[in-house]
Amino acid sequence: MNESSASLGVKDIRDDFVPKAGFLSREFHELEKERLWPKVWQIACREEELKNVGDFVVYDICDDSIVVVRSAPDELKAFYNVCQHRGRILMDEKHGRTKFMFCKYHGWRWGLDGTLQKIQDEDDWGGCSTFQKKDLRLKEVNVDTWGGFVFINMDPDCEPLLQFLDPIPSYLDFLKFGEWRYRWYKTVILPCNWKTVLEGFNEAYHIAATHPQLLNYSADYTIARTFGPHGMYFYPPETSTPPGAPAARTGRPVPDDLRITFAEFYDEMDKTLNAMFTPRAIKASQRVLEEVPAGADPVTVIMEHARMHQEEAANEGVDLASMTNQEVGNMGQNWHMFPNHVFLPLLDGSIAYRSRPHGDDPDKCIFDIWSLVRYAPGEEPPLEREFYEDWSVDTEKRFGKILRQDFGNFWATQKGMKCRGFEGSRTNPIQEREIPNMHRALYGYLFGKDS
Repeated sequence: MNESSASLGVKDIRDDFVPKAGFLSREFHELEKERLWPKVWQIACREEELKNVGDFVVYDICDDSIVVVRSAPDELKAFYNVCQHRGRILMDEKHGRTKFMFCKYHGWRWGLDGTLQKIQDEDDWGGCSTFQKKDLRLKEVNVDTWGGFVFINMDPDCEPLLQFLDPIPSYLDFLKFGEWRYRWYKTVILPCNWKTVLEGFNEAYHIAATHPQLLNYSADYTIARTFGPHGMYFYPPETSTPPGAPAARTGRPVPDDLRITFAEFYDEMDKTLNAMFTPRAIKASQRVLEEVPAGADPVTVIMEHARMHQEEAANEGVDLASMTNQEVGNMGQNWHMFPNHVFLPLLDGSIAYRSRPHGDDPDKCIFDIWSLVRYAPGEEPPLEREFYEDWSVDTEKRFGKILRQDFGNFWATQKGMKCRGFEGSRTNPIQEREIPNMHRALYGYLFGKDS
């Protein structure tokens, strides 16, 4: 632990302990602004939001605003979203389409490639030796893509994106994320630090207490693995029960007719989350109930659902049959992509989360929730972004029962961590290992690799 971290009261991180300063301290937040967010690859948007030349998305992170734009049919660019004249934000809207970037203050204009095109009364700068158009280009930011996600990095000396993501692509490329599209897109402001909410989706240890209804249909015990700054968890075969069967901790046996509870599980997830399980997977679960003989053994139920799921996908122009058992077996249940992205992929659907500070307030965060589906080309629904300032209004109607249950933990956790009687999180070293791993990586950015 170095002098900087010691001054914040930061203690050593262990697999079973994470100090609380990282969630609460203004000084910690300022260090993140200086040493994390400008130095790390982070998801700004998806390529489908930038289909046509001139399409843009603005990504705000703390004090920085970045505009990502389709500058040419085969080119993406990212720039600091700020006028080089007097510092006004250029693109007020968070997304849209434009022919150029225009400052509404004094009328300066830049092309989609960042070149300065127009200065009002340019001759007034005649004789100013340091005033050259070529030097007043928009300041560029690194941009790259993987799996349809568009990443930005403000560090000119950053490592290549695929090197940063390693080994995640080797586990998940078979899912062809580049062909996935938004099913829905929701953003909400939550009253907690960005890490508080991210951690709520970075482990399954909370399921038994937070989502007890799911114990009727699903295993909940997981084991976490870490890969550099990233992590994942999976259901170990020795403690897992088949989908539709009660979790092992309930002590209840696998039902005599798994078809019924299998279909109920898919229906429950559809009604209370509306993500991960795609409509075609839901339809296949109903087909299992109708077409598979009563009392079929669990392996038959699962295999028949997989076959029917593939059939339903093929009918829509999506090939799931080419995936190998080894690829599916290795994919895991949940992935944390450092620093601020978590997703839970299934074969053709996922829920994905992105959290980041809300402006300059360490006690609030912007939380994006995406339902992603692998659609056939041209079959995806139109993208509609929903934004909610107050998480507590019509929560279940807007987000579903499962997310309503999750959200209820976050404000109470942020408040509770401020109590004098709490020193830090006593993380489960088996099921919550991704959490201290994330903090170790974070401390490496803030305090040096030996922190």
